Amino acid sequence: MKKLLIAFLLLLSCSIFGQMYNPVKWTTAVEKISDKEYILKAQAVIQSGWHLYGQYIEEGGPSPTAFTFKNAQKKFELIGKTTEDKGHETVDKIFDMKIKYFEEKAVFTQKIKFTSDEIVNVAAEVEFMVCDDSNCLPPSSEELSFKIPNAKKQALAGEKAISSEEDAVKITEKTIVKADIKDVNQPKKNESRGLVSIFIIAFLSGFAALLTPCVFPMIPMTVSYFTKQSKTKAAGIRNALIYGFSIIIIYVLLGSIVTAVFGADSLNALSTNVWFNLIFFILLVVFAVSFLGAFEIMLPNTLANKVDSQADKGGLIGIFFMALALAIVSFSCTGPIVGTLLVEAASKGGIAPIVGMLGFSIAIALPFSLFAAFPGWLNALPKSGGWLNTVKVVLGFLELALAFKFLSNADLVLQLHWLEREVFLTIWIAVFGTLAFYLFGKITLPHDSPLNHISVGRLGFGLIVLSFTIYLIPGLWGAPLKLISGFAPPMQYSESPDGFGAAKGSGETKSILPEGAELGPQNIITFHDYNKGMEFAKKAGKPVLLDFTGYACVNCRKMEELVWSDPKVLGVLKNEVVLISLYVDDKKELPENEQYVSETTGKKIKTIGNKWSDLQIKTYKANAQPFYVIVDHSSANLAEPSAYNPDIENYYNWLNAGIKNFKK
Repeated sequence: MKKLLIAFLLLLSCSIFGQMYNPVKWTTAVEKISDKEYILKAQAVIQSGWHLYGQYIEEGGPSPTAFTFKNAQKKFELIGKTTEDKGHETVDKIFDMKIKYFEEKAVFTQKIKFTSDEIVNVAAEVEFMVCDDSNCLPPSSEELSFKIPNAKKQALAGEKAISSEEDAVKITEKTIVKADIKDVNQPKKNESRGLVSIFIIAFLSGFAALLTPCVFPMIPMTVSYFTKQSKTKAAGIRNALIYGFSIIIIYVLLGSIVTAVFGADSLNALSTNVWFNLIFFILLVVFAVSFLGAFEIMLPNTLANKVDSQADKGGLIGIFFMALALAIVSFSCTGPIVGTLLVEAASKGGIAPIVGMLGFSIAIALPFSLFAAFPGWLNALPKSGGWLNTVKVVLGFLELALAFKFLSNADLVLQLHWLEREVFLTIWIAVFGTLAFYLFGKITLPHDSPLNHISVGRLGFGLIVLSFTIYLIPGLWGAPLKLISGFAPPMQYSESPDGFGAAKGSGETKSILPEGAELGPQNIITFHDYNKGMEFAKKAGKPVLLDFTGYACVNCRKMEELVWSDPKVLGVLKNEVVLISLYVDDKKELPENEQYVSETTGKKIKTIGNKWSDLQIKTYKANAQPFYVIVDHSSANLAEPSAYNPDIENYYNWLNAGIKNFKK
């Protein structure tokens, strides 16, 4: 079934490559505040399956939505910035940053104040970019007009504007068939998947916390308490369930407090903030050092004593306070794990901290409740011993490795290049290599028990860690390391993006590059100028692969990293074709004498990106990226153009078909 679905998606992507897309419709409305002040509203109605990017995206990401209000005569002033709907946010693995986008509808508002008695229409221009699961359109612009009504007509105009907007949405919903293609950037599906992932990770973390010396020994103590307090088996089961629910309530309440105090939006903003990442780097290092045995993080003894005294009262209140006592006493082991979970959940925003604490608390509560209800099961539990401290130390190493991810985030945002890919990988190799030596008994820490032999489980886990460490090593020489995609800095954020011994821009590299070419993705010789690339192809006697792409095109990066990296495909791209990559979102302005009005769209072509986008639209009747065309030296197609196609074998065959036709 899965193969059939993939085949269907590929067939669909091949059948729509030549389409022209216009997935966003803009409408405007005006709301009067006073005689001088108005709120301008611009609404985007977005076709199903497409998403529009927000206004505030860091440099290096997709092109953000941007509004320009034309005020040459200075008849009004803007009050504050243009605001936008809440939208949806996701961490994009390609751009390695948090990106905000909208689906179906987005409303942008701008408050203005007139400085002239003459009330006029307000003209504006919006520049925006949209993508779906397989295409990204180049940045486009549209003229907007806000008609300023007089006081008498204001109410009627507002009603009509709202009515027209609602009608537009209804029409869109009726006429556009919702796509079945799953898009990692589609919000509702992505959010639910993200929350499920948070829950599962938190649940597993809860089980890890159980196997620490602060928590595991408390299981028999708890069972003993309920055995003595419960006069019947039914009462014991009831009290055990109440105890478990109390644990869940305590941790979920903690997640709720974090969400309520900071707010979902603030958590999202903090997760990409430099200071936030630096602070949590320090916190995680402190947690790690604590787990490794340097010191213990403890809550005040007075708090523990007060809670413990309440637990002695018995009844429902006593059971609840006993659960609270468990949370406090075990804090030195669970605190670092809970803190890390809350930080990770914060990057997701919304109710993620609550979901995370729900998963964590269920894992903690489940064994306590079961063993309290069925005390005979205790005989199957392993005895406490040095293995509990081993679990704690392993968690310490994992916390230390994760800490450097936060430090890497801060370095990427500031572009300091202090923690480039090689440095990050070296640190992880050192951390996981040391952990492997620890598991093999070659390194001991202060709280470790004497190790006379290594258990089969410890040996097996040590081999897994050692294998992972060895897997990381080739990354120092440019291996992609797809297993840790999203954790390590991207390939281009490196001391040597082109591999050791072939630094980009070196004299040796420059000497082998044709005039006008540079090293592109996967070190493929690439031209960014159509004419220069065609001229070189004629001299070399090779066909041309036109790559209509964009700096902000997510699926273009996916093709370059996942498909072009395949040895078969890479061999063709490096040796059998001349690659011309035309960036449709290149903002460099054309010289004035080269600027023109497009015959196809009627828009003025002002930038290099406009020029390549117009070429794609005029020649191939398509405006989405990625878009690939194999042509001969007279620009005639050698094969049907191809769009986003993650099937390596299919893409390879498509390339070879074009090359065969060239050789005929």
